[in-house]
Amino acid sequence: MTSVNMDETMSETEPVASGTPQAADFEAEAPPEFDATPWPVPTRPAPRPLKLSRPLGPRMWTATLAAALVLTAGGLALLYLDDTTFQKTAGQLAADNQSLKSQNKALQAQLVTTQSNLTATLAELATVRSELEHPDLPIWNVPQDINGADWYLVGGAPDTFTYHLRATSSGPMTVSIITLEDFAKGIACVTNRVASTHYCMHHGTTPVQTWADVTSVNNDFHLAEGCADYVVVFTSATHVKVTPNVSVTYNPAPKSTGACA
Repeated sequence: MTSVNMDETMSETEPVASGTPQAADFEAEAPPEFDATPWPVPTRPAPRPLKLSRPLGPRMWTATLAAALVLTAGGLALLYLDDTTFQKTAGQLAADNQSLKSQNKALQAQLVTTQSNLTATLAELATVRSELEHPDLPIWNVPQDINGADWYLVGGAPDTFTYHLRATSSGPMTVSIITLEDFAKGIACVTNRVASTHYCMHHGTTPVQTWADVTSVNNDFHLAEGCADYVVVFTSATHVKVTPNVSVTYNPAPKSTGACA
């Protein structure tokens, strides 16, 4: 193998052109300059110096503790005042509630009394209304004598009324309720001298009701409430004094009654 010197080869075979730039030329040329404004560099603030508090001394601890105790005592005092006020308010409310309960009981008692009075008043009003609608009227209350068997007392039982027959006598008497027709028969019996008045008025007729040889009579007669056809006759076999207490109550019947029916 043949060794070749590269330097020599290059010098012999490839001459250097004069127009080719050399390394010295590059070194002689300066790099171009740029007129650019540099970017501002941010700056960090300087750190603050750390101040370390000085430890509290014994006096400061005492003052701080005293202040805490004062604040605690003040809070407890406020709580005590609030609790006292609440207890007073609660006590006042309890007293007011008890007073209201007492008043309520009193009002309930008054209401019961008022209701009782109202019930009694309504009953009285009902009685008064009934009395106004059906008045009770005395029609015979004067004592009278029957002087023997030929004497009599007679009174009519008015129409539309209830006849209250009340009477007493000093001796035996006979009382009959008869129609006007039978009363005429009794008078005819006496006029014709068939018998005494005491006999004819009770045996010569057909009485509706008779009470023979009694010293008192007490009866409510209703057949005259719709009929004006009745009389009441008193007789006695001996002399007696009759004390009547006869009254009537207005009570008209809706239709004819008794002998009128």
